Amino acid sequence: MTRSVPTTPPDAAARRSAKAVVVYPAGRLPQFDIAFYDAARSNVTKIAELVIPPRDARAFSVPAGCFLRIISVEGPQVGDLNLWNAHDLSEHFFSGKTRALHATHVSTGDRLWSSLPSLRPMATITHNTLDWYGWDEDGAGVHDVIGTRCDPYTNVLLKGTQYHHCCHSNLTRALAAAWDLPLAEAESHVHDVLNVFMCTGFTRDTHQYFMKASPVRPGDFIELFAEIDLLCALSACPGGDCSAGHSDDDAACHPLKVEVHRPDNGALAGWRPPPVNGYSRSHG
Repeated sequence: MTRSVPTTPPDAAARRSAKAVVVYPAGRLPQFDIAFYDAARSNVTKIAELVIPPRDARAFSVPAGCFLRIISVEGPQVGDLNLWNAHDLSEHFFSGKTRALHATHVSTGDRLWSSLPSLRPMATITHNTLDWYGWDEDGAGVHDVIGTRCDPYTNVLLKGTQYHHCCHSNLTRALAAAWDLPLAEAESHVHDVLNVFMCTGFTRDTHQYFMKASPVRPGDFIELFAEIDLLCALSACPGGDCSAGHSDDDAACHPLKVEVHRPDNGALAGWRPPPVNGYSRSHG
């Protein structure tokens, strides 16, 4: 059958000129209380530290009311972050809704929201040393919630090769070890990520997802405040700084460091973890 080419309707220009409307205006979201978070992070005690090896992942816990720092320590390196409710793996980070509520890339003041039906802040970004990057001439930004995570299935699809250190596999092994789960069960809980330090965007002509060399350098970090008890897993991506490719061993890769900090007593006076979403779940 010959494929027919749709004709351009006479009112095409009028249809394209429709006004763009922001779906979720930022003013409707709970406001970022700068004074509260700045005061809480001004005097903290480090209670845990962990190094994530290159091309691998580790799982770790962050108690509610503590700060998580993900730090570049040796060279440009991106990471893929998964978050779960530490007591219930069915509540996990919801990158799609986070993207819809905030933007394609997140930074200080943005929240990382959990999956339905809970839909509540899991973490709040309280500091980002790469805030200065903003948006470059290619339309790229840092810390995206548009990519998924490199995975072995897409690798087979596009390259026809078996590779076991994609971030999806790394996160699967890390969660399996942390919760003593079979790999198949752990894999079902791995979800779309926050691409930490990754510099990405969409091409202007074909609107394809692209990546470019991350601007991260040793000493840079992103800091999150745990709004609930978190189980986290972080993969040091096999793509290194993602300047060329991923899903193989070709890129130079570096470790990432994780630190957990607890605020001093009294800094969180009156604060409580957010409740789950108030929708009745009756579905009409």
